[in-house]
Amino acid sequence: MAKRVAFLGLGVMGYPMAGHLARTGHEVIVFNRTHARANQWVSRHGGTPAATPAEAVTGAELVFCCLGNDEHVAQVVLGPDGALAAMAQGSLLVDHTTCSAGLARELSKRAYARSLGFLDAPVSGGQIGAEQGSLTVMVGGRPEDFTRAQPSIEAYARCARLLCPAGSGQLAKMVNQICIAGVLQGLAEGLYFAEQAGLDPAQVVDVIKQGAAQSWQMEQRHASMIQGRFDFGFAVEWMRKDLGLALDEARSNGAWLPLTALVDQFYAAVEGMGGQRWDTSSLIQHLRGRIPGIHSTRP
Repeated sequence: MAKRVAFLGLGVMGYPMAGHLARTGHEVIVFNRTHARANQWVSRHGGTPAATPAEAVTGAELVFCCLGNDEHVAQVVLGPDGALAAMAQGSLLVDHTTCSAGLARELSKRAYARSLGFLDAPVSGGQIGAEQGSLTVMVGGRPEDFTRAQPSIEAYARCARLLCPAGSGQLAKMVNQICIAGVLQGLAEGLYFAEQAGLDPAQVVDVIKQGAAQSWQMEQRHASMIQGRFDFGFAVEWMRKDLGLALDEARSNGAWLPLTALVDQFYAAVEGMGGQRWDTSSLIQHLRGRIPGIHSTRP
């Protein structure tokens, strides 16, 4: 059933996600801190641009946001002309930003106090998944809120799972990023070892992907890793933000994450090589240490 919805944040993820909502018949009002981006979206998908988050959410039954970090969410949702204060009673906020579980819990308390629904719903699948409508969504919140939002979320998701309670979606996304970081470091070391051993790494991958070593990262990233191409995908600086959230949470809950902490250091070294915006698979460059004009950061 078509609804009046607001979408706050039109970055590489939010832009196509909002587009899927428009294509499924929703009336979409969009807000982006860079207004030209919102106008560009409207010229492509229709809908209405809004000058402020408060204007965007007025009259909306569902409000989606997909922003960069905790600070951005606080500004757009809680700041002057923020979304939360302007939302109508009974409406529902779905936050797709990857942020801290603490902020998710705080937003849920504030929303519930105003008779609003709230879901923390970070996504996995990257820009390609957003464009193809095949994201995985990890959700924290109340079952009744999830039931209301799920049909709309399915416009851009192949899997949306409620984990309960508020904050659980963010914690699950931390698990997701911990696992990805470990797999990518293993893949980087494997390909680098193959190169050093005089093997054709592409041929090696063609064999081992038929067995237990197979992974999404191997299938999707091995060729570009071998070629040294990283000008696409999920940026190192954003992965470092996500791993930082996981490491902060681990300090609170007592989890020991030695590999995650180590890979985070390796990503810091990639940033030092100028790779802030490289894809996360660029870990192999830290091992190679042979970027023109760059000295190896490897011990």
